[in-house]
Amino acid sequence: MAILELQNICKDYMQGKEPVRVLKNVSLSVEKGEYIAIMGPSGSGKTTLMNIIGCLDVPTSGSYVLDGADLQDLSDDALADIRNRHIGFVFQSFHLLPKMTALDNVALPLLYGGVPLKERKRRAAEALEAVGLSDRAEFYPNQLSGGQCQRVAIARAMVGKPDILLADEPTGALDTRAGSQIMEIFRGLNDSGMTILMITHEPSIAACADKTYHILDGELHTAGVPGRGGSEDEAE
Repeated sequence: MAILELQNICKDYMQGKEPVRVLKNVSLSVEKGEYIAIMGPSGSGKTTLMNIIGCLDVPTSGSYVLDGADLQDLSDDALADIRNRHIGFVFQSFHLLPKMTALDNVALPLLYGGVPLKERKRRAAEALEAVGLSDRAEFYPNQLSGGQCQRVAIARAMVGKPDILLADEPTGALDTRAGSQIMEIFRGLNDSGMTILMITHEPSIAACADKTYHILDGELHTAGVPGRGGSEDEAE
């Protein structure tokens, strides 16, 4: 069952008085429980695509269906609600609030969702335990390593039990060892049933997914076939 379907997505931006097409008829279907990587160089359109999938931006044309709901023509408030209830985000630069503890950072999406305080803290503690950071719950971001900050960000992304986890260059700010630990966490989440869509420019990171696509000049191409660790050698 497809949890996410894009059909002929185009995105234009104005450059002066002329529209510039950044995404060109992108179609993508993601099944529940899949682990997909999208690779592309800087300027390829991958971040624009991620923003549209994450309901942070809207396409110029085309259709987007998430978990059976057509997102076309929804208001900003409705899109914000979709983001909060259905999508978890992990970014390269973590985006943790510096004056909040790890526990409170993780609980933040639940606060926006109206979850009572006691339940927020319980679920945030469980999420931190899942990424191996129970002993860092009361630490602030400046007391944590980069890898620990990214694990907090993953806990925050998963605490609301989203339908899909979006990761934008999740290891880009980390050393090799910390990056490998983050990929192990993603594999564990996927093995437990979470759908993951990851943007990266690193082949070794994309190889951790089960299926890989390439985006170049705003066009999406199949780069791998299903099967853990799909790679360029499997390209169609």
